[in-house]
Amino acid sequence: MNRFVNILKNKYFIVTAAFLVWMMFFDRNDIMSQYEYRTQLNKLNEEKEFYTKEIEQVKTDLEELTTNRSRLEKFAREKYHMKKENEDVYVIITEKKEEKSIF
Repeated sequence: MNRFVNILKNKYFIVTAAFLVWMMFFDRNDIMSQYEYRTQLNKLNEEKEFYTKEIEQVKTDLEELTTNRSRLEKFAREKYHMKKENEDVYVIITEKKEEKSIF
């Protein structure tokens, strides 16, 4: 017990403990800030991966549309509802049913 009290009275121990408490809770880069930065970094990395895949998809679509005439016609019909002369286009929109909650 006496040894424990001597350790607590040691000025180096007190300074080190105060420094650790300051760095963990009161500093600008405390533990919570580091956690938030890490989660934000992970979110941004996921977004970067998503947009990189989307860019690659758009590039392949663009290449295909500029080289393949039938693909261009299909794209124009599906996305912009274009049609040939003497042709009818029917757009079918399906509605999603919403589940009602008891609460």
